[in-house]
Amino acid sequence: MNLQIREARTEDYTSICKLSREQLGYDFPPDETRTKLAALLNRSSDKIFVAVQGQQVVGYVHACNYDVLYAPHMKNIMGIAVAAEWQKHGIGRMLLSAVEHWAQESSAAGVRLVSGETRIGAHAFYQQCGYAKQKAQFNFRKFL
Repeated sequence: MNLQIREARTEDYTSICKLSREQLGYDFPPDETRTKLAALLNRSSDKIFVAVQGQQVVGYVHACNYDVLYAPHMKNIMGIAVAAEWQKHGIGRMLLSAVEHWAQESSAAGVRLVSGETRIGAHAFYQQCGYAKQKAQFNFRKFL
């Protein structure tokens, strides 16, 4: 396996869009994904890493700063996805490690993430990687 973890580039948008749709269930338009990716890549508060096999992006993770008044500075994983045919090859763990390394470099106290209630396999994976469940909560949204 000739796998590389690197920071994302704007031209990775089609692969990221496909992974988000197929693995996470988010069907966001490719042109909007490209625009959003380009903007996020220019922010020091966000990092997006991709896993590349040959010339193909087979996974990604997006993390950002997590700063609230009641906790120390942390990094927050906003999304992580690995193509189905590449799961169980250590790629998710390598993507998490890239975020953890960024967290250590920037003196963050740790890394946090939120995972959907039905993603039982993902929960087991996170626990195997040393993440501990803190609480259950509801996610509310209001579009304007």
